[in-house]
Amino acid sequence: MTAGAAHLAAGRAAEDAACAELARQGFSLLFRNYRTRRGEIDIVALEGEVLAIVEVRYRARSDYGSAAESVTWRKQSRWARAARELLAREPDLARLPARFDLVEVEDGAGDELRCRLTRAAFSL
Repeated sequence: MTAGAAHLAAGRAAEDAACAELARQGFSLLFRNYRTRRGEIDIVALEGEVLAIVEVRYRARSDYGSAAESVTWRKQSRWARAARELLAREPDLARLPARFDLVEVEDGAGDELRCRLTRAAFSL
């Protein structure tokens, strides 16, 4: 497996783990890898009547900081632009209160991935 393929496989595994964690916590998953002209939203889900626009950040090592620290103001800006496009395309979702959630995924024991959910990770 090439380095690029391994990176994609690790990212997919992290998103799978994040989806499982969100479902475990009672979220209803609506979209995964929702693509817009402005960027991609990893997961769009509902927690009750609240729309969660979810970014998944995976870190195998903390040499360059935590997963949360990798969400810079530039990433937040792209995330928000993609969310605005999602809401313009999906008017039923635009009627709901929305927030930006973050799922940090880290390597755990063995092949296990640990997930940590931060609701309302940032605000505009």
